[in-house]
Amino acid sequence: MTLIDRRPSRLAALAAAALLTTTATGCSGSPEAGRTPAPHRVKVTYLTGLGSFGREGYAWVAREKGYFAEAGLDVEIQPGAAGDSNLSLVAAGRAQFAVIDYAGAVVRAGTDAFTGYRLVSVVTRQTLIAMMALGGGDIANPRDLAGRTIAQATGAVPKTLFPAYARLAGFDPSGVHWIQATPQQLPALLAAGRVDAIGQFVVGEPSVRRAAQGRPVVVMPYSDYVTDLYGNVVVASTALLESDPDLVRRFTRALVKGLLYAVDHPQESGQILHRAVPAVDAATAAEEIALMRPYVLGDHTPGAFDPARVARSVALIQSLRLIPAAIRPEEFVNFDTMGS
Repeated sequence: MTLIDRRPSRLAALAAAALLTTTATGCSGSPEAGRTPAPHRVKVTYLTGLGSFGREGYAWVAREKGYFAEAGLDVEIQPGAAGDSNLSLVAAGRAQFAVIDYAGAVVRAGTDAFTGYRLVSVVTRQTLIAMMALGGGDIANPRDLAGRTIAQATGAVPKTLFPAYARLAGFDPSGVHWIQATPQQLPALLAAGRVDAIGQFVVGEPSVRRAAQGRPVVVMPYSDYVTDLYGNVVVASTALLESDPDLVRRFTRALVKGLLYAVDHPQESGQILHRAVPAVDAATAAEEIALMRPYVLGDHTPGAFDPARVARSVALIQSLRLIPAAIRPEEFVNFDTMGS
């Protein structure tokens, strides 16, 4: 049974406790009697995986629903960029938590480029990375990507994993020409025909379709060929884990609570994101959040890493020759934050 099955009773208990507190205060003979000071909230900064797209909306849901406040946190949500950028901001202390791609984290850890960080929570239990092309053209499957021009977010992981993806899909990746762009530019580049395909998250299809004015989109998920990889994950510095592990636990559990609520209530969550970021279309955001649901839920504890699966994913990355040698899961994952 997943956490989502138990949430209604927990939320009801929280509501009952809040009602009892309000009643006790209201029965006092003095306006000041029974009033307790508001608890001090720790300020933290959180970076999304990429921009403020619908797939990132669960963070705003966690804030809007009061889950961060319940955990004693005042969370500033900032639109993030690709993994390298997010990691550099965490390293500089400008953010305490950030979302990055799991496969990219394994590659960095296996090449000694992930020192000072640990993965602390799972957002999606399967990689969301995909190639996307416009329907009705001459790209209908991964093999059609050979020799094409592909755009991706600067420093993002689709290019890192592309050689392995191409080999498993049965084509030579060497002739592909890559263009780096911002996450916001990718749908427009594809819609305008300036590139043949883009590296994108599976759940980004509604945004791409909207940019293409309703034209169908061909989605080619990496997970069709590259298995056993988690998708988006939350990272924190080892320094924070050592100095305040309770803060890390409180943040990640509140974030996952928002994630579970979001995928259960995509329409409401799209509206929450739109209110916080008016440039985001609520309906498109709701579509993205709905598409996330099967990638979030499953036969596992939401938010938690499975040590056996982490070990298998390391073996997979090594077999694809993306890292020179096997690494221990404990070298880049903290299993204590969410439990396993």
